[in-house]
Amino acid sequence: MGDIRSRKADHLELAATADVGFRRKTNLFECVELIHNALPELDFDSLDTSVTVLGKRLRAPLCIAGMTGGTERAANINAELSALAEECGYAFGLGSQRAMMKKTELAKTFQVRAGAPNTLILGNIGAVQARDCGTPELEELVGQIGADALCVHLNPAMELVQSDGDRDFRGIEETFRRLTNELSVPVVAKETGCGLSRSVAQRLVASGVRHVDVSGAGGTSWVAVETHRAEPGRRPLGERFWDWGVPTAASVAVTAKHFRTVFATGGMSDGLEAAKAIALGATVVGMARPVLIAFEEGGRSGARTFFQQVELELKMAMLLVGAANLSQLMSAPRVMSDPLRQWLSAQGIRGDA
Repeated sequence: MGDIRSRKADHLELAATADVGFRRKTNLFECVELIHNALPELDFDSLDTSVTVLGKRLRAPLCIAGMTGGTERAANINAELSALAEECGYAFGLGSQRAMMKKTELAKTFQVRAGAPNTLILGNIGAVQARDCGTPELEELVGQIGADALCVHLNPAMELVQSDGDRDFRGIEETFRRLTNELSVPVVAKETGCGLSRSVAQRLVASGVRHVDVSGAGGTSWVAVETHRAEPGRRPLGERFWDWGVPTAASVAVTAKHFRTVFATGGMSDGLEAAKAIALGATVVGMARPVLIAFEEGGRSGARTFFQQVELELKMAMLLVGAANLSQLMSAPRVMSDPLRQWLSAQGIRGDA
């Protein structure tokens, strides 16, 4: 458990301070242009950004994406940012709960419900760990934190860089079939920075999954995070696969029509990108690293200021395309350019879809 606690501390520190971004690959939202409406006939202050997600109403389509847990520093971050989510009407994601599965006293670092009684809270566990334990154990994991849904994360790329990471990823589709049938809360299939392809989306649908977090390439590279932590002999492997993955914009576009809920995470950092993601079919936009950096620099107030700017930019984009609400934003006309069009074409989707 000491190793897991140390790993979580390392992840948090590296995400906040180190060079762990993709080097050449972006999330490709620069390839999406929303078409300007010079005659919107809208009142900016009356724009409706609310959305219902997994049975809960959000005031804005934003999620403080899962980052951390398992250490005292993580406990403070989770408590402060979940309270901000409650205040602002956002969703809130927790980091992997594997640590509390191994050592129950670490559960307190994930328990944020008391300070966020109305917030949509997303639990989190690795797909391999979910495969290897029974549904009752996962039910208890959900109940201990009062989660509204459980993210089951897919992370083969980062695991392979770890010297002691998982190597056997068989049985995951059957795990999703079991959990979507047996778990009392919705299951969200979540990648960890490498995105989802169309073929994987189709397999997830066949496994009963109705909600996904694409967590695409272009933001924090978790391969990069593990490369910083890796033993010298494994670092060349991480360097080679540092930029591996499906960019976030491509992931959103290829999954949007397959699922009831699509969380767009992966390099999302401003309200204009959020608007573009929703126009491509995302339900909610999740942000992690820029929120963590704003929090580290200015506490809860700093994170609040960051999100106020995001909301302002989102609403400005809505007005400038003539969208009074998020449903209309999803139908907003847009232009897509290469290489995003190439990513979509390679997966059998027209670039203007």
